[in-house]
Amino acid sequence: MSILRPFTCKDLFKFNRVNFDPLTENYGISFYLQYLLNWPEYCTVAEGPSGQIMGYILGKSEGQGEEWHGHVTTLTVSPQFRRLGMAHTLMNELEKISENQKCYFVDLFVRVSNDVAKTMYKSFGYSIYRQIVEYYAGGNAPHSPPDEDAYDMRKALSRDPEGKSLIAKKKVIKTTELFSN
Repeated sequence: MSILRPFTCKDLFKFNRVNFDPLTENYGISFYLQYLLNWPEYCTVAEGPSGQIMGYILGKSEGQGEEWHGHVTTLTVSPQFRRLGMAHTLMNELEKISENQKCYFVDLFVRVSNDVAKTMYKSFGYSIYRQIVEYYAGGNAPHSPPDEDAYDMRKALSRDPEGKSLIAKKKVIKTTELFSN
């Protein structure tokens, strides 16, 4: 049995087992603190009976007008707790918060190569909205992976009953265009 609770600063000292997984994007402490300060309602932890962090989700609300939306910044579940519905539970929580914030949709970015994540998000009702060229930086060191494209996946919420937020003006954009639309 697990509980969902707000992510706190103390969790930054307890979530390494979740973050050491190669499927998890890692960020600096200041990044997590920014989310806890600006969007605390979007920061949720799934905690096990003995206090271990089973997974977490961080997000935010952003945009204007019909582009007002919830955004999943990171979702991760510890390997030993995968395939138990934890990711779906955390996503449902973020979607509920986005509904309460009167958002039109929820979006997230996923690596084009991450077939497992794409399949999972599609099973949660998300669809590919557009492709973002070279969204994920590969690195400058020799033998670093190349830059990788991302899919912007979306799910319309109740404020967008016709699904207008799922119709892209352009199917492929450059990273520089991401915040100019």
